[in-house]
Amino acid sequence: MGGQAAALRLTTSAYRRLDGTTPSRDLADAVDGHIRLIQSITSAVTGDADRARLAAVGSEAASFAGWLAWDKGDHGSARSWYGGAVKAARTSGNALLTAYQTGTLAQFEAHAGNGVEAVNLARRARRVLGEQRPAVADAWLCSVEALGHAAARDRRRADQALTASRAAAEALTADQEPPPWPWVFSFTPDKVAACRVTCGARLGVPEWVLDEDVEALTTGHAKQRALLVLDIAAGHLAGGRIEAAFALASHALDTGLQYRSGRIVERARTVRRSLTTSSPPKVVRDFDERLHGVYL
Repeated sequence: MGGQAAALRLTTSAYRRLDGTTPSRDLADAVDGHIRLIQSITSAVTGDADRARLAAVGSEAASFAGWLAWDKGDHGSARSWYGGAVKAARTSGNALLTAYQTGTLAQFEAHAGNGVEAVNLARRARRVLGEQRPAVADAWLCSVEALGHAAARDRRRADQALTASRAAAEALTADQEPPPWPWVFSFTPDKVAACRVTCGARLGVPEWVLDEDVEALTTGHAKQRALLVLDIAAGHLAGGRIEAAFALASHALDTGLQYRSGRIVERARTVRRSLTTSSPPKVVRDFDERLHGVYL
């Protein structure tokens, strides 16, 4: 059964690698079938250890399905999948996985604008791990808390969380130790820079956005960078630089349309709604024309 679980986990990882270059809508059906296979195999096993191992596999797959739904702009399905990932992680008995999935749900809620819920979930993830939590979990959860505070319009607490996250990330970089599973990525100062850009965009603090934009854009794949570019566009807009803002937003929208990402397109619409003017300049009118009739 251990080999079966490993093979299923490998398949989830393969789908994740495709995410950076494949529209989520094209991946979603295959991932749904993969999850049904995991559920079918799980229902046939009887041993507690095997069920726990497969629950962990199912948690990872459900979390990825949540990510795909989020990218498609389907928040209801994303929240359902992320909640299922947390429940499966609890069933697995793995505290690290449970904390990771709870933090991932917190991250989603922060981006959805539910700041208080995001902060509460991040704190719950900390409680799951207790005082012995890995350094990467601490650094990452600080960044998630920053996003939650920004969504709740609390600039002071967001800044405190970002400062703590950067200090922890710099210590991790110096340590060079690989992160424990399920943190399969390294958490670097560049990721904190990207988080600060997003927080600044949500709070309307252009200096947070424009001070970090070059460093932040070294992270993530094309879809993730497009979302960051839209945050940078929001920073320019908050600073009164309309032409620069919509030039950037147009480039990000290109990526959103290329990958048919509902999340990117909706974020582009949010940037556009933040500008209220009775006589928009040509760059804004062109942007409106491109957005007109886009239904993802």
